[in-house]
Amino acid sequence: MGRGRQKAKHTKVARELKYFSPNTDYNALERELTGSQHDEYSDEASKWAEYADDDDDTYADDDTYADDEQREQRA
Repeated sequence: MGRGRQKAKHTKVARELKYFSPNTDYNALERELTGSQHDEYSDEASKWAEYADDDDDTYADDDTYADDEQREQRA
């Protein structure tokens, strides 16, 4: 018989969520969508550019994991 009270609570919460409209900062949303803060991220990326690896194939020849698996399968 406790189902009615539980259902009422769920209905109340669902109704609150349905009709809840938080205050939206449209200026912040516009800045985010237009990418005006992108410059900050590019500055951050340029700080770490010296540590970036220019060669994307650094680990392409590193087949030690595959070699280990083959050895385990043979054993």
